[in-house]
Amino acid sequence: MATLQGMSGVDLRALVAEAADRLPLWVGKIYQFDAKTLGIRLNGEDRAKYQFLIETGRRAHFVAEFPTPPKNPPSFAMLLRKHLEGGKVLGIRQLGIERTFSIDIGKRETTYHLIIELFDEGNAVLCDEGYTIVKPLWHHRFKNREVVPGVVYAFEGSDCSALPPEEFQKMLGGSDRDIVRTLAVGCMLGGAYAEEVCRMAGVEKSAPAAEVDAEPLREAFDRLMADVSRRAEPVITRSGCWPVVLAGDEVRERFATFSEALDAFYPKIVGKKEEEEAAAGKPRLSQEEVIRLRQAEAIKGFEKKIERNERFVEVLYENYTPVTGIITTLDAASKTRSWQEIERILKSSGDNPAAKMVRAVHPAEAAVEVDLSGERVKIYVHETIEQNIGRYYDQIRKFKKKKTGALAAMEKQIAAKPRQKQSLALQKKRWYHRFRWFTTSDGVLVIGGRDASQNEELVKKYMEGGDLFVHADVHGGSVVIVKGATERLDEAVRFAASYSNAWKVGHFTADVYAARPDQVSKTAESGEYVARGAFIVRGERQYFRNVPLGVAIGLATAPAVAVIGGPPEAVTGRVEAWVELRPGQFEPNDTAKKVVRTLREKLPTEDLKGLKNALNTEAVAAFVPPGGSDIVEP
Repeated sequence: MATLQGMSGVDLRALVAEAADRLPLWVGKIYQFDAKTLGIRLNGEDRAKYQFLIETGRRAHFVAEFPTPPKNPPSFAMLLRKHLEGGKVLGIRQLGIERTFSIDIGKRETTYHLIIELFDEGNAVLCDEGYTIVKPLWHHRFKNREVVPGVVYAFEGSDCSALPPEEFQKMLGGSDRDIVRTLAVGCMLGGAYAEEVCRMAGVEKSAPAAEVDAEPLREAFDRLMADVSRRAEPVITRSGCWPVVLAGDEVRERFATFSEALDAFYPKIVGKKEEEEAAAGKPRLSQEEVIRLRQAEAIKGFEKKIERNERFVEVLYENYTPVTGIITTLDAASKTRSWQEIERILKSSGDNPAAKMVRAVHPAEAAVEVDLSGERVKIYVHETIEQNIGRYYDQIRKFKKKKTGALAAMEKQIAAKPRQKQSLALQKKRWYHRFRWFTTSDGVLVIGGRDASQNEELVKKYMEGGDLFVHADVHGGSVVIVKGATERLDEAVRFAASYSNAWKVGHFTADVYAARPDQVSKTAESGEYVARGAFIVRGERQYFRNVPLGVAIGLATAPAVAVIGGPPEAVTGRVEAWVELRPGQFEPNDTAKKVVRTLREKLPTEDLKGLKNALNTEAVAAFVPPGGSDIVEP
């Protein structure tokens, strides 16, 4: 049953069968409407046109029409267009009966796999013919699974219909639950479909699974799957949207195809609403008004998340002793038992107060959700309660920072004055421009080496007594010199982290350390060797852990016209337009070209004429980090 929360694996089987009926198909234009929603235009035989909508983590089906796409396609949509546009759809396959399916697309000599995940937060993952990930919509790192570029996509498709009769019987015989729960969980049917199989087989749903005759149950299961695959009678009922009618459900509307039912069932995505308001004579908002409304909505969202995380901290302190007991017990249990065993023990310990507090188990994260004073709070069992509380404090700080940034952006918008045509002077060349450089928010110059030779030069020639030596705690990276005292050392360490090999290998955070000039030496001890561009740092260092990588590049017009780059906090307030980069897949030269194009699109046409000499690929490339990059959409 498809609900507003999303489709089940059984629903997905019906949708995949419907899509397979429309083959052969060819990929047309690909769109990304928001952070989670994609659209693929598909061309069929006899000039047939189809619109396939994917909302990761929720649903996938054909629709009558797409919402209005954004003017500037996000980078992931552009990547999919580059690899898949014009390719032939060779197959559409569900992985077992999981809420995951693959669209196999042949283009030239390569077969790509676009894997769509409809479970949890969802994802869309582009893989090559060997299922090595080219790029996911979202990067995820779990305990036993990684969804990042360069890793082979890992999946296990569970499907009871693929089990031989003896294995199906063995699965039932090994269950300690009643038959309806065994089918709902073991065969991933969910409660409603599991009850329908029991009804079709003439089996009492509360009967112990181990005592049930497997043969009629298997026949009923296969018959239901066949009906679902044929989409015998798609309907919307009181309880949801179904590919078939189940016994006793009240039908509200019938449809010719399951996609038509899903299209009618799910609310329309933004884009259509704006057109309807315009047709009704409602005044269209200016771009500035739309941005302000979105910022106001974002601020409300940040406030809710801050309040929610503060509540989590509060209830963790209120339940300090029982939560500590749960963490200690489960941490010890996980060393000798599987998480499946732990979950089974928790469910069978109904009278145990601590066990009753546990409402859900997340094996991949070694975490459980506990009910604390009516709040479901996730705790990680391999961490202390203080570390768990620290996680929520980190979230509070994160959303407070985002709220502050949104408020500052709104104030900046209010203070913006009409542009006046003026004569703009290009920035004069300075001695430090041949190095990596930026100026902190409080006006302190920070410079870094581009290679081993410049690293040597900076330390030997330009590092002075009142400076600070900063370096990422990885092999390879810029030597960074902070030229004076600053209150924004966080910007300098982010600069050092971003222009290091951590970016090149695709990490999103890095550790960084700082030291005084008198601690830095080129003199090696007896038997040691110091490579060119490397130094020995003696004595205690100041460490900064898990520094996020990120670089902003923008065009400044005051006090002079110039492309500048560095930590986003130090750049965005000084430029007319900017983009933000994170570790990704596009090579530095390609990234520089994309940045120039994006900045030109963001600037008013009348300003571009006077900026051609300043805004070019060479000027931007000077601030692009080593290795692959992606442009982060605002």
